[in-house]
Amino acid sequence: MKKDLTNIQTLVSDIKALIDNAKQKVVHTVDNQRVTLYWHIGKRIFEDEQGGEERAEYGKQLIKNLSEEIEPLYGSGYSYRQLYLFLQFYKTFPKVNTLCSQLNWSQYKLLIRIKDEDKREFYIAESVKNHWSKRELERQINSSLFERLLLSSDKKDVLAVARKEKLPSHPSEIIKDPMCLEFLGLEQKSNYYEKDLEQAIIDNLQKFLLELGNGFSFVARQKRIHLDGDDFFIDLVFYNRLLQCFVIFEIKTQKLTHQDMGQLQMYVNFYDRVEKLERENPTIGVLLCADKNDAVVKYTLPKDNETILASQYQLYLPSEQEFKKLLKEEKLI
Repeated sequence: MKKDLTNIQTLVSDIKALIDNAKQKVVHTVDNQRVTLYWHIGKRIFEDEQGGEERAEYGKQLIKNLSEEIEPLYGSGYSYRQLYLFLQFYKTFPKVNTLCSQLNWSQYKLLIRIKDEDKREFYIAESVKNHWSKRELERQINSSLFERLLLSSDKKDVLAVARKEKLPSHPSEIIKDPMCLEFLGLEQKSNYYEKDLEQAIIDNLQKFLLELGNGFSFVARQKRIHLDGDDFFIDLVFYNRLLQCFVIFEIKTQKLTHQDMGQLQMYVNFYDRVEKLERENPTIGVLLCADKNDAVVKYTLPKDNETILASQYQLYLPSEQEFKKLLKEEKLI
């Protein structure tokens, strides 16, 4: 009897998996058909705009007339606003074979708003590679992920890593500065304890890994190291499979000092000499700080430094204007 129950449970589990898998395929197929349909509608509207010529008033009137005929038959999914989106969709992606089958209409609606082609291509590649949902894609766009990576890396490298044309070879191609931690739900205030920020990260570990980006996995919290009678505790330890190395995070809720960098260098040295395997790359240390002086960072570290980074965190989503200003200051746009 016990064996029979086990067999039934296995059978039920297998059939549930088959049903769930089939449902996912149906949803995916429907999404693809919807995207293709909207593209063809946009193309047809575009062709009727005086042979594709840009005539704004004529185009608006054309879509208005079309929505008055189509919406009563097929519902609000074919309103003026939606039909206009279909037209913009076609104009943004004028070749149907460039559409990505892994993306759905909700994601394409976000991508249509991005005017910069390189930036749009980056988010498409990252969405596919990381299996982002619409919500995750929206969060990354709103947090200016593309601009944050540009501040620390070359545009060609950023796009090449996103397209999987190359593996990241330098920490700056993955580690963002600043990091946006708005999902922690912490208030903006002048003082709070480092352990509070650390606990909030652990409580939201999945979201923090998403912010960290590709290839990160969690290893340890408050990792104890013992050095000739003295104990030290590393805040957070991760491993990155793309860079093939440990990544150590030290959290500072005050302005970064050169003593903080010296402490992190000690932790990095310990991991390189004790924990790292021969086939692995040198350990990376990241000081996650509330504020930093870039000049102090520059002159504290050796010229050829490639393993210690300082990344400022923000407890709110930055505006696009803030990052445009930063990019202009760095002469990246």
